[in-house]
Amino acid sequence: MMLTLQHKPPLLLRKCLQMIGDDLVVVICFRTRAVQKLIETLKVRKQIVLIISALQPGFMHLVNDLNGNHVIQKCLSNFGAEENKFIFEAAATHCFEMAIHRHGCCVLQKCITSARGEYQAKLIVEVCAHAFQLAQDPFGNYVVQYVLDQKIPSANAHLASQFEGSYVYLSKQKVSSNVVEKCLKVFSDEDKAAIVFDLISVPHFEQLLQDPFANYVIHTALVNSRGHLHNALVEAIRPHEEALRTSPCCKRISRAISRR
Repeated sequence: MMLTLQHKPPLLLRKCLQMIGDDLVVVICFRTRAVQKLIETLKVRKQIVLIISALQPGFMHLVNDLNGNHVIQKCLSNFGAEENKFIFEAAATHCFEMAIHRHGCCVLQKCITSARGEYQAKLIVEVCAHAFQLAQDPFGNYVVQYVLDQKIPSANAHLASQFEGSYVYLSKQKVSSNVVEKCLKVFSDEDKAAIVFDLISVPHFEQLLQDPFANYVIHTALVNSRGHLHNALVEAIRPHEEALRTSPCCKRISRAISRR
């Protein structure tokens, strides 16, 4: 049935969608490829509006569904900004919920890519507002890293303010340590300095050097710092060189120091 809908005039299409009624979301989830094909072929605005109207009530169900999320992503790929307005608005409203979901995080990243102007700005603001929690989430961390990859100065400044004073804590966790590494790669020199000084000011710095996750962060800091900042980090590491050589976690740091 879904495969033939694109050949129907708007009135018939509306009647078909109404006949499916409350079961539409279920049908979409089980007939994902057919619905995606339908979305690809629709060119008439009235028909696009009908499909969008049908998708809106079950938006979050579709986003979180193994198959349904591909339908939302297909809309983002094939429809214009005006037609996808409902997706951007819903994503901003449910940003945190989407970001921490296996499938929702992928849809949210696609939304950020597809949105423009105020819609993109709103999505990024919402991600930044929840960045501290998202950085520690198995799926949310990818969304934060995706925003960092956009290299938007205002977004990076917002993220830096959210993480300020917590870099040691975040560096010692498997998931969030990846976010700190990304920060060290894309932040301004000033914000990179805040990370480095947070790390080297911690009591028992040698424990941080040997931490299974933080050691990667420190190595990334070495690679992505320069001048006085780099020298300050090296000088903080030097007293612990002997321990670095014997610790499996620290070999990359030891090699980076010895290459100077």
